[in-house]
Amino acid sequence: MRARLVRSPAWTVRRAAPAACASIVLVLTGCGTSGSSGGQLDPSGTFATGPASAPTSAAPAPSAVPTAQLYKTVLDRYREYQKVYKQAYEKNDASELASVAMDPLLAEVTDDIEATEAEGEIWRFTNTHNPRVYAKSTDSTKVYVIDCVRTLAGYRYSATTGERLGGGPGGAYLYRSTVQWDSGTWKVAASVRDRAC
Repeated sequence: MRARLVRSPAWTVRRAAPAACASIVLVLTGCGTSGSSGGQLDPSGTFATGPASAPTSAAPAPSAVPTAQLYKTVLDRYREYQKVYKQAYEKNDASELASVAMDPLLAEVTDDIEATEAEGEIWRFTNTHNPRVYAKSTDSTKVYVIDCVRTLAGYRYSATTGERLGGGPGGAYLYRSTVQWDSGTWKVAASVRDRAC
């Protein structure tokens, strides 16, 4: 048996008009105030109409987030980790990694960057990524990502002269990574290189 794609009917203006009118009315009613403040701030950090509102609460627990949204957020954070990882090697500076990685991976990468810097080298590379979620823990605090990382090119340079010391075209390997919920944010906690892909 073959599945057939069934499309929902097109959204028409007739159906959209009541919803649009209702949203405009709600927006306009929320804009009024009981007094006139002129839109200025008091030196105390409050509006003339009353005290400033309290900051919003922390991000919801991962188990409360719908699966599709959870996976999108995790993959975005994984991509951010890859971006910061590349920048850390280009600058020989691992200070930004703590925002996207946690131990034990943070310690491993930091040690490697420090060793590269001690050798007087800088690594520059270009990777392509195709990350996908393949599993998650029952409480949704750990999400497992699989990624075929293809290194298009990677070169070592002297940190003092800028001379190219080695490198060339790279390969493609499958990486399995754990992205873990840590104090209100997602961070990459572990990454293992697997087979060629």
